[in-house]
Amino acid sequence: MTILDPSNYPASPGVYLMKDAEGLILYIGKAKNLRARLRNYFSPGGDGRAQIPLLMARVAAIEVILTDTEKEALLLENNLIKQHKPRYNIDLRDDKTYVSVRLDPHDEFPALEIVRQVHNDGALYFGPYASSGAIRQTLKEIYRLFPLRHSRIERCRMRDRPCLFHQIGQCSAPCHGKISAVDYAHLVQGVVALLSGRDPEVLQLLQQRMVVASAALRFEEAARLRDQIRAIQRSVERQSVADLGGGDQDILGLERDGGEVELVLLFIRQGKLLGKRSWLVEWRLDIDELIFDFLRQYYTSGVIIPDQILLPEPLEDADLLGGWLGELRGKKVQISTPQRGDKRRMVELACRNAADEKRQRGSRKEAREQVLKEILDLFHLPALPQRIECFDISNIQGTLSVGSMAVLIAGEAAPKEYRRYKIKTVEGADDYASLSEVLRRRLARGIDENCLPQMILIDGGKGQLTVLSEVLAELGLKNLIGIAGIAKSRVRANVRGKLVEKTEERFFLPGRKNPLRLRSGSPVLYMLERLRDETHRFAITYHRKLRSKATLRSGLEDIPGVGPARRKALLKHFGSLKQIRAARVEELLKVPGVSIALANEIFQTYQSPDNSPQEISE
Repeated sequence: MTILDPSNYPASPGVYLMKDAEGLILYIGKAKNLRARLRNYFSPGGDGRAQIPLLMARVAAIEVILTDTEKEALLLENNLIKQHKPRYNIDLRDDKTYVSVRLDPHDEFPALEIVRQVHNDGALYFGPYASSGAIRQTLKEIYRLFPLRHSRIERCRMRDRPCLFHQIGQCSAPCHGKISAVDYAHLVQGVVALLSGRDPEVLQLLQQRMVVASAALRFEEAARLRDQIRAIQRSVERQSVADLGGGDQDILGLERDGGEVELVLLFIRQGKLLGKRSWLVEWRLDIDELIFDFLRQYYTSGVIIPDQILLPEPLEDADLLGGWLGELRGKKVQISTPQRGDKRRMVELACRNAADEKRQRGSRKEAREQVLKEILDLFHLPALPQRIECFDISNIQGTLSVGSMAVLIAGEAAPKEYRRYKIKTVEGADDYASLSEVLRRRLARGIDENCLPQMILIDGGKGQLTVLSEVLAELGLKNLIGIAGIAKSRVRANVRGKLVEKTEERFFLPGRKNPLRLRSGSPVLYMLERLRDETHRFAITYHRKLRSKATLRSGLEDIPGVGPARRKALLKHFGSLKQIRAARVEELLKVPGVSIALANEIFQTYQSPDNSPQEISE
């Protein structure tokens, strides 16, 4: 129903969708009593919350969907928000990529892998970790202490001898029988305890094994275990924050400032502060709704769900949300708002972190605004460049030409706005024509969607700048968008090639003969250089991806019966195209989905003169 009279809404659980005059969904919420919840929106002053009238001024209709239970309303609300992405619901934008470490104890010989999504698949997950580089370095140290396998066991068993990791002592080579299943299980036990933060358990385990090895006169093994114990004692820092009990905790802190809220999550694992994660969100409604929406969206995005979630303010539907998250996790999840003791102090610590993040973000915002004002003056732009776009073209000998666009919004990189373009109308290595095509496609769409930049930066010199000027003039945008070309610095050497001098970056502007040079280390130069480098990286990455696909397709998908699914299965089983080419028919038959006829076809396709012909019949 789409009525607006609050007295006509049913007093039952359900979901409500607030829409504007054009039918666009502005906000989606759920309630165990729709009449009571929606009456708040129609009360004078919006229930005393100044932000409610901002939403209600745009609401022309409210559609409600009834459910049997409040839990069903929660599930429906979650699905509808993912589908429609309403303007007034929370949008967790985060420029950081967090990773976790996965270990599947059901594997024959479990291994560690870094993943970005957590699934309810029976495996063990550790994290989250803010830096994939840092956790990779940590895993290197763990491999030295507990040498688990690195690669897929099937791929390793195809080798004639153990891999290089085994030779340098970072892999126990279970693929070649260099370690028993029982001893490998001991290594896994140590890794799980170490990643779980149970350092005393790891040390006790190693000490017991060292004593047994010494008593059995296996002195080399005992010495190795002794070195492992010392390495752990040196590398593990005792950083106990508080004994909060109840396993792992995520602690939420927030700081409000007008229409923005800074959110911070502290990750506590086994009494240790593992790290934090922060978000800045625009929010115009009640804080209770913000916390609920945040927890629902964050913990359904493929992250680790902890035993406890501690909040700074009471949550009306804490039991409902905790029960739902517990079902997703397969284990009980407690959501609470502590009022005293260590847990309350940790919540206050999270709030102080949120306040500090807000302060630092404000300082960075002011600094970026100052840089944008300098760009406005230096490049004589028609408006403050709140949105800057940079374009680059990439190809190799005229093949697989691609274009890329990287974007700065308010001086910050906006990866969600990046775009890649496969060149469609240009043959060969014609960068000018390719650039013209990309610019026309981007700006024509920008005109239709009313989304245009205030500045365009081109990776190139006068020639590329001329192309940009012509496209802008053709589309009637010449005086509306500021433009510039950035030419890479040049390296000069003397006659003997010994004295090397690197010139400054040069910026070419329309109507100016000589390029503009900025002083080394200036914030403007740093911002625009990083944007150019990001655009170049984005183009090269896309070009390599297309080239890799083309190589694989020419090698596999040209074989009758091999499509994308079987190609993926073959590569997953053998690990590389080289291994597929060298495989015998019997080995090809082990791949799921490969029939006898297809195995013979693949073998005959890749058979070299040294191979003796073989064929297996039905």
